Amino acid sequence: MKVVDRLREDAHAIWKKIIEHPFVVELYKGDLPLKKFKFYILQDYQYLITTMKNFGIIASRTPSVEAMREVIDILNLEAKSEFDGYIEFLRRLGYTLQDASVIEPIPVSVSYSSFLLSTSSLKSYAEAITSVLPCFWSYAEIADHHREMLSTNKNQLYKDWGEVYGTNSYLSLVEKIKMLVNNAGEGFSYEKLKSVFIAASRYEYMFWDAVYNQQEWPV
Repeated sequence: MKVVDRLREDAHAIWKKIIEHPFVVELYKGDLPLKKFKFYILQDYQYLITTMKNFGIIASRTPSVEAMREVIDILNLEAKSEFDGYIEFLRRLGYTLQDASVIEPIPVSVSYSSFLLSTSSLKSYAEAITSVLPCFWSYAEIADHHREMLSTNKNQLYKDWGEVYGTNSYLSLVEKIKMLVNNAGEGFSYEKLKSVFIAASRYEYMFWDAVYNQQEWPV
């Protein structure tokens, strides 16, 4: 069994909760309250900025020039498949990039971002590339699991958002990261990879839950 398949199997219970989370289900059905989607988009934009920075750190930690090129390619694919599209979604919601850039990240976003950046900076390259996989891969699984629901979604905004994660370009991005994790995981401690994969998967669930409940800072 490949490393990524073992990781996915070990995180099954968490991913099931992610896929069945009310935010995800309501979004793919089309009846998620718009205020919750707006909250999510603004917070996720902040997360994407961290993602761009994080891949820069991961690229500097790669064990070979070939791996570095692959990570840089992923960064470019991410910018094309997701990051650029956020500008259009922000516009459709009545926001500008300036509006999104000044939003204060919520507690779970700060914690998740700190986890990713510290993992990439202080731990091994194998752990770093593994820690980013749950975000990308779970979005693809969500899209695949709820594909039929999305096909009958009458909310065009939500439908356009969901379709991004089933495109060939996005799925290619996920496969590239999975390949890097498999390569990095050969001969590396599986338990260490599992630790960061499970932690990142938990953060994914916590982020969905936080945006659904619009959990701001308490004071």
